[in-house]
Order: sequence, then structure tokens, then C-alpha cells
Amino acid sequence: MAKRKTSAGLTNLERFGGTAFFVFYLLLLPLAAGPARRLAEELLDRRISEELYGAVYYYALFAVTAVLFHHLLGTSTRRFLDGPARAFKTAGVGVVAHYGLCELASRLGRVFVDRSGNLNDSAISARTGSAPHMTLLILVFLAPFVEETLFRGLVFGGLKEKNRLLAYAASCALFALVHVWQFAVANRDPAYFLRMVQYLIPGLVLAWAYDHSGTLWSSISLHAGVNALSALAGSL
Repeated sequence: MAKRKTSAGLTNLERFGGTAFFVFYLLLLPLAAGPARRLAEELLDRRISEELYGAVYYYALFAVTAVLFHHLLGTSTRRFLDGPARAFKTAGVGVVAHYGLCELASRLGRVFVDRSGNLNDSAISARTGSAPHMTLLILVFLAPFVEETLFRGLVFGGLKEKNRLLAYAASCALFALVHVWQFAVANRDPAYFLRMVQYLIPGLVLAWAYDHSGTLWSSISLHAGVNALSALAGSL
């Protein structure tokens, strides 16, 4: 079967407004989250749990993403409806590729880079134990939707029209960066940046799923499935 041609389907508003939102999401929002939570607690005169705040945080991101990228998501949905079997098959192949390649990378990482485990898996395991339902809502629905729209739809899709290799490199690198830089800053330890290698393969597989299927719903399904399996493994 011939590879399906993919274009970004981005409007000018999505390109420029989406880029501004992406920079805010990547660099500024994580720093503003703590102060915003403390301000909300003062205004409401009550403590807001980590789980509740996380749900509100991702609901807000979900809403902004859905409104801002409505044209891209509409285009992606039409492509999905044109060939749902291809999208789900791509997601299934992606799950197998993700775990196979990540296992290989993990073995190499323990030898050359890091021995302390995956930061994302550790966070998922901790949150699943304290608030399983809310955590699953974030992991399986909200976070994959937001991250795939931004990293694959905006970054990969926008750059692919100019250079496919650059699109893969940039989307993978930024996806890895967003998962580690806060730990590096919070712990004042640049060594955390070495753990970006843990996220390069997932980013690569997710970008391939979007590129191969032509629809974001394939990479969203893949991302959601991997997160669900990680949450299940962490709860056992």
C-alpha cells in the first residue's frame, strides 16, 4: 500500500497563533503553574489537591488546543474517517515499535547514560496510585490530545512541508525537552538533560504514525495506548 500523502492542514492563524501558544506551553506555563495554583488556593481559601489541579490544568490546555487548532483537527478527522483501518493499524504497529525500540534504548541508556529509570513512568506510577481515575483521564485522553496536536500537528506538520528530516528532528527533540527540562531546573542538575534520550524514540514513533497514516488520530491513539499500558504496569 502506498504511503498516504500528508500535508499539515494548518491555517495561518494556527501557524502563528499556535506557535505563540506552543512557546508559552513549552517554556512559560510550567513555571507559572505553581504560582497560579497558590493564587487559586488563596482566592478560594482552600487547598487544591495535586490531582484536581492537574485535571483543571489539562482541561484548560485541551480547550485552548481544540479551539485554536480546529481546522487542523477537522482535516485530521476527515482523513481518519476516510481510512480508519489504516489509522488503527498504524497505531498498532507503532505500539510494537515503541516497546521494541524503547527496550533497546533502555538497555543502551543503562550502560552509557542513566540507571535511574524513566521519569515519565515514575511520575505515572506515583500519580496512578494516589488518584487512578483522574490520572487515567489525563494520561489517556487529555495529554495525548494536547501533545500530539502541538508536537506532531504543529511542529512536525508545519516543518514537513519544508524538510521531512528537520520535521522529525525538531518534533522529537522538543518532545524530549518538554519532559525533562523542569526536572533539570527544579533540581539544579543539568545531567537531567541527558535523559532526553528516553523520549527521542517515542517522539520518533509518534511522528512516524502521523506521517504514515496522515491523521493525528493515529498518533493520539498510539500515545493514549502507550500511556494506558504504562499506567497499568505501574499499578501492578
